[in-house]
Amino acid sequence: MKICRFDDNRLGLVQGESVLDVTAALDALPAYRYPLPRTDQLIENLDMLKPHILEAAKGAKAIPLAQVKLLSPVANPGKIVAAPVNYKAHLEESRNDVEINFNRKVIEIQTIGLFLKATSSIVGASEGVAVSMPERRNDHEIELVAIIGKPARNVSKEDALDYVAAYCIGLDMTIRGQEERSMRKSLDTFTVLGPWMVTPDEVGEPNSQQMVLTVNDEPRQNANTGDLIMTVRDLISWASSFYTLQPGDILMTGTPDGVNRVTPGDTISATIDKIGAMKVQVRAG
Repeated sequence: MKICRFDDNRLGLVQGESVLDVTAALDALPAYRYPLPRTDQLIENLDMLKPHILEAAKGAKAIPLAQVKLLSPVANPGKIVAAPVNYKAHLEESRNDVEINFNRKVIEIQTIGLFLKATSSIVGASEGVAVSMPERRNDHEIELVAIIGKPARNVSKEDALDYVAAYCIGLDMTIRGQEERSMRKSLDTFTVLGPWMVTPDEVGEPNSQQMVLTVNDEPRQNANTGDLIMTVRDLISWASSFYTLQPGDILMTGTPDGVNRVTPGDTISATIDKIGAMKVQVRAG
């Protein structure tokens, strides 16, 4: 099942090059009062909503995907957990490029650990990336994203994928500089999620997904998630040993080599095999 959020927070079921408006299915969500839970309601109740989505789709009009504004498939994640230098080739790239490392030692993921990004940085594919500091190098980073579907604490590697509600494509945009990763990667629009989320039954093994990123049709990144240093299972297990992962939390699994600069006017195209493709426009911030 491919599920998107589009236009004015409409819920869509993606079928081919069309989207069916299944917003009526959201009427089945439970009502909340203040204080609200620290979870995303849609993701937390996704299994319960699936039959309602299919029922709503029966009478829904097909809208061409090209005519809708694609928002982030997750509206209210509690946190974004991200994996640094999680591909060996990108680790070596980062160590060899002074514009990336700024003469600082690039430490392996097993030692440096994971980091968090601000949820305010999230946008959808149609919202684009804003470059607000054009005097500095602004880089693209394509990543496979796992969306957590239920509370996960001290999860074993063997059971880790049972906690995934869906997958999507992520762009972990970053400004190069001396500041900590979490600051340089948390600017507004610097976490692009999309174009929709795909349930695990359609994705299959997350560690065998081919990823391709181009900028203005120029090849930049081309790798397979089978080259991850720490797998999706490893990352979920490791993260959950430090803090509880909640429904709607975003796990960005790391980017391969080929990262490079983007500037206003560029078009980023990102593709992952079993998920789909999205085009993201870069503009001045």
